[in-house]
Amino acid sequence: MDQTFHLKIKACLETLAEIRDFVGDAALGLGLETAAVSDLKVAVDEAVTNVVIHGYQGKSGGLEINVEREGDDLIVRISDDAPSFSPENVPPPDLTAPLESREIGGMGLHLMRTLTDALSYRPLPSGGNQLTLVKKITN
Repeated sequence: MDQTFHLKIKACLETLAEIRDFVGDAALGLGLETAAVSDLKVAVDEAVTNVVIHGYQGKSGGLEINVEREGDDLIVRISDDAPSFSPENVPPPDLTAPLESREIGGMGLHLMRTLTDALSYRPLPSGGNQLTLVKKITN
């Protein structure tokens, strides 16, 4: 039987620890190995931080997180009501450039892409965003 873990929570920096714990517990419960759970928690932390800082820009907002298993994939869907923003429009950072000459931003998305097996985005029909992160289950 498939199981989905659901969390509806205020999007703010103060809830990041609760969100990380929720995602970690759900991922372990669905069979993801411990090392992969750590990577997933960092990716989710980066995604939620982006929603709080760039999406809601200090204003109050909500967040919904669903964690489920589909075959050998662990799927995390993060939905918000912030103005639409597609991470697909953000180019990868130039990691070869000296730190002082790099553009600010984009490292969080780079981490999300590096620490997960897939990342996709879709605008929600009612407004807002849904980011989907996929991590392969290898047991």
